[in-house]
Amino acid sequence: QVQLVESGGGLVQPGGSLRLSCAASGVIFSTDTMGWYRQAPGKQRELVARIIDGGSTNYADSVKGRFTISREHAKNTVNLQMNSLNPEDTAVYYCNLARTRYGVKNDYWGQGTQVTVSS
Repeated sequence: QVQLVESGGGLVQPGGSLRLSCAASGVIFSTDTMGWYRQAPGKQRELVARIIDGGSTNYADSVKGRFTISREHAKNTVNLQMNSLNPEDTAVYYCNLARTRYGVKNDYWGQGTQVTVSS
């Protein structure tokens, strides 16, 4: 019932910036939590940032102070502004929607967008 489409990935030099966007469609609730995960080669998928309905945010320690997550409820869109990028940020970034409804937890995922930080 939910589709997530990411955009904004690409190749950037160290120290540069990128802005990722995720557009959600289908049945979306205002209480859904949205966020970004990433997976680098040879590593497990990890949480990058997430934002809940009330505006509270969580960030991985490795991106605090560099990345900013924001949400546009009217557009069912979540964005990730990434600044001061370094090669360790290279990964496939996945949009996530987490839902708890009627006591059941579900996760929905986008197809991923590649972010490559290299000189």
